[in-house]
Amino acid sequence: MKIAIVGTGAMGSVYAALLGAAGHEMWAIDAWREHVEAMRTHGLRLEGASGDRTVKLHASTDAAQAGPCDLVIIATKAMHVEQAAQSARSLLKDDTMVLSIQNGLGGPDTAARVLGRERVMVGVVGGFGASMRGPGHAHHNGWELVRLGEFGGPVTPRLQKVAQVWESGGFRVKCFDDIDQLVWEKLICNVCFSGTCSVTERTIAEVMSDPDTWDVASGCAREAYEVAVARGVKLDIRDPVEYVRDFGSKIPNARPSMLLDHMAGRMSEIESINGAIPPAAAALGLKAPYNTVISALVRAKERRMGVRK
Repeated sequence: MKIAIVGTGAMGSVYAALLGAAGHEMWAIDAWREHVEAMRTHGLRLEGASGDRTVKLHASTDAAQAGPCDLVIIATKAMHVEQAAQSARSLLKDDTMVLSIQNGLGGPDTAARVLGRERVMVGVVGGFGASMRGPGHAHHNGWELVRLGEFGGPVTPRLQKVAQVWESGGFRVKCFDDIDQLVWEKLICNVCFSGTCSVTERTIAEVMSDPDTWDVASGCAREAYEVAVARGVKLDIRDPVEYVRDFGSKIPNARPSMLLDHMAGRMSEIESINGAIPPAAAALGLKAPYNTVISALVRAKERRMGVRK
């Protein structure tokens, strides 16, 4: 299958390398010129939980160079999805499938608004702990689960076809009839660790092992869980704190992408993760003090860094 990944940061590079190693024709589309040039010249190296490999693929800063593809994966951060979806128009043919994979809330909705809801599917990926070691070189600490769903549910033949593509790359895949379930189960993990690790500048294990930071992190998770339950989302979670602790224990040495953004001097996607919980809670008559404070601290840190006005 001819596949384009728009946004080959850490997670996008994991996808590109493993799907490319499976024999698919891969196009890596990214704005980071040094990364693109490294992939063109030397291939894309991926090391970590899946082993150590270097994969030859196509890479470009211009999506139009790839031409029409069978599958387009939008793997940018939530705040860049609109621009990525606009650039992805040149990759589409009548039967091109689009899979939008972001942390938090809103990314796939933005892609659907730009490209058409009937074309877009939703992916939620967790438990990888991916990071960039340098241009053309990615690493991941875990290799957990890829969750897939249709906007309108239930599972369709085309969604199963996309699942088979991921499975060909060695990924463990689960298809969901209920898109809200897959989004919120991942979001509960994101809000637990993303903001807290970013503010404290600690790994997941360090947050879990410190009583005070764990109180804040688990408090963020409980609030997101309570919002999801109040919204009527069906969750496969009995105890949210046990759930996020189990998630974190699988990638203890990982730094969430929000912290990696700060370490690289970039603005994070706080508004789609912890920052999305307080307004969602308020709409239901609930409060979310842990997420409110963590979001405020992340924004303040970003203003101090000079990446936020």
